[in-house]
Amino acid sequence: MSKLTEFLTAYGRDTSGRTHEEVLRLKDASLESMHDLIQWLFPLPEPSRAVPGSPVLSQADILILRHSLIARMRMRASAQHMLQFYRNHANWLAAHDHNHFRISRIIRSLRLIVGDEDADAFRSVIMALVAEAKAAISSRTLSHWAAA
Repeated sequence: MSKLTEFLTAYGRDTSGRTHEEVLRLKDASLESMHDLIQWLFPLPEPSRAVPGSPVLSQADILILRHSLIARMRMRASAQHMLQFYRNHANWLAAHDHNHFRISRIIRSLRLIVGDEDADAFRSVIMALVAEAKAAISSRTLSHWAAA
């Protein structure tokens, strides 16, 4: 089992020594400032351009995580935690913001591991927040979210 699958299915730790439960207890300021969290909560099969050395999903990891009820539950909990973060803060509701990349990652990771329904639900809430705020999110970003 990889460190990534241990983190999402058992009591593994990320490279900073945090368990999944500890990450979900972090306050919003930490979520905004710690740039190595999102890759652990929502892994992808490609290396992160923002955080070199972040975990990368292998095909074996994807299979393990898709079939793990614990991993899917943890990813759903992480998605809810991030949605609350986005509800609490409006700084990302701008034409360009680093959180836009995070949102794309979250949608895509949910789709890969948890399923289309969860990915689409996350995106729907994000789009509702954008519409409510009448935010000027770039068309390029909106296209990335739609394709994720």
